Amino acid sequence: MSPTFGKCFDPSGARYGIPTYPWRYAPEGYATRRQLRARGLRPGGQPVAAQVMRHCRGRKSGALVAYLYRVDRAKPVRPMTSRKWGALALAMLARRTCPKCRTDAGYCIPTSLGMCVTCAYPSDQRAA
Repeated sequence: MSPTFGKCFDPSGARYGIPTYPWRYAPEGYATRRQLRARGLRPGGQPVAAQVMRHCRGRKSGALVAYLYRVDRAKPVRPMTSRKWGALALAMLARRTCPKCRTDAGYCIPTSLGMCVTCAYPSDQRAA
């Protein structure tokens, strides 16, 4: 067993407090939030049941961690209501509206600019 694999394998939870498995070696019955969502489920308030870990040189801690939840305790995703759809539409409209010219840009305004491209670079738009 490689040293990296050994650091990531702790099914009893003695080292990290919760059962830890190497990347792609989690037992059946556990899933990440994204995997639950793909199945139409959500964690539903349950605590983290386990974690998968892999070595990653780019991180300060040296490891990449994903939390796992039990599939049998997961609840179905709440359906979108008409009010939720309306709130989502208003939020997206606010992201597309330029604060300077107050028009709908048709795309989400970049946070780096803080305004639409036309307002951020007016000289470039006149030349075109």
